Amino acid sequence: MRNLIIRFIDNFYFIFRSFMPLKTYRYAVCGGSNLLLDILLYFVFYQFVFAKQDLDLGFLTLSSHIASLFVVFPITFLTGFFLNRFITFDDSNLPWRTQFIRYFMVALGAIILSYILMKIFVDGFGFYPTISKIITTLISVVYSYILQSKFSFRVVEQ
Repeated sequence: MRNLIIRFIDNFYFIFRSFMPLKTYRYAVCGGSNLLLDILLYFVFYQFVFAKQDLDLGFLTLSSHIASLFVVFPITFLTGFFLNRFITFDDSNLPWRTQFIRYFMVALGAIILSYILMKIFVDGFGFYPTISKIITTLISVVYSYILQSKFSFRVVEQ
């Protein structure tokens, strides 16, 4: 399955070869796919599951745009980890547990960043939640790529 996905993705690399390294291209494709999944799931949860209504947990009430953010996170966290581990950063020689913990730390930073930005965009500026999610995610992508390549999935010289 892994090789099939890599072959499929790499079939289109010729378009980007002149200005983008293969690893960056694979990250963009995998990250872009995971981003689309994230936005789609966020939209579905916000519009239909929570139906734009606050989520009352008894001890805490979450607005629907924040509840959607937290429900979608574990799903796209796992798909993102596996895509990065097996497709983008397949040359990393760190143990998978180390990669997972580091990936989790970076993802936790990204969700905190997303939370802060969502609060600013939706509650502060009054932007529509789905548009705010798209802007927030684009900012998080830059943060994540730098840390994932330099920290989570780095290659250790032996």
